[in-house]
Amino acid sequence: MVSNIPGGPQTLELLETPTPEPGPGELRIRIHAAGVNFPDTLIIQDLYQLKPPRPFAPGSEAAGEVEAIGDGVSGFQVGDRVIAITSIGGYATHVLAPYDRVLKIPDNMPFPEAACFLVTYGTSHHALKDRAAMQPGETLLVMGAAGGVGAAAVELGKAMGARVIAAVSTAEKAVFCKGIGADDTIIYPREMGKDAQKAFSNEIKSIAGPNGVDVVYDAVGGGYVEPALRAIAWEGRYLVIGFPAGIPKVPLNLPLLKSCQIVGVFWGAFTQRDPARHQANLAELFQLYAKGQIKPQINATFGLEQAADALEYIQDRKVLGKVVLTMV
Repeated sequence: MVSNIPGGPQTLELLETPTPEPGPGELRIRIHAAGVNFPDTLIIQDLYQLKPPRPFAPGSEAAGEVEAIGDGVSGFQVGDRVIAITSIGGYATHVLAPYDRVLKIPDNMPFPEAACFLVTYGTSHHALKDRAAMQPGETLLVMGAAGGVGAAAVELGKAMGARVIAAVSTAEKAVFCKGIGADDTIIYPREMGKDAQKAFSNEIKSIAGPNGVDVVYDAVGGGYVEPALRAIAWEGRYLVIGFPAGIPKVPLNLPLLKSCQIVGVFWGAFTQRDPARHQANLAELFQLYAKGQIKPQINATFGLEQAADALEYIQDRKVLGKVVLTMV
């Protein structure tokens, strides 16, 4: 599914091209499943940090089998079951990936779960562990908690021993978050005017208690930021994940009064700048998966030719957990 022009999901086109041959240091992977993530909706509109030359297929994570191996590759054999972090190219039947961006997966991990694993859990684990230094007994507020990274943050927060408050936009999403371990839930309105902001902040404080929330995991942005920041604890950490509700303007008197940190989370860049720590984090994630403490919550499955519908499903905030594409 190729992006030839900047635009929304329906601008994608299904094309058949020659199967690529791996170059030095590359693996060709026969894709069985690809994760669908919110940044995919941005990259096809030229609204993401990465702006690849066209034509390109979106899709930053894919799971499948090694089909061909380029020169200079070690540690892989044809037939290995793997996940690839590709930045682009996952919405396809085949992809080329540098072998250092490919990871073998456990035999008991289905391809759809593998395709939904690295980006969401990698982002949330890096955020909570490395950027927030989350501690057992602390209170974590997850905004956008029913989405892919949000649901991962709920599960990982519980695995780290936190009390988790899941903030979502519908009652259905609140039930979903309770089902994956959230201790409490808050339903916020779709539109966040001044009165709604005050009510949201008061509800966070009421549930969290007089000290406020130690860590805010914000995958929403927009008008939801200020009320959450007003409810943060002394020396709390506010994690900036994404902005589907818009990029906010933050009153800087609030971080001063709370003596809190506003911390950016750019997992993709982290994996390249600190590959050793990234590999250690991945080992932790696979251990948590093996123990059953985390498990991708796949809400909807689409065929490759339905990629535009999958992206619209995410854009419309209908998703509970993850969306995946499967290849024939």
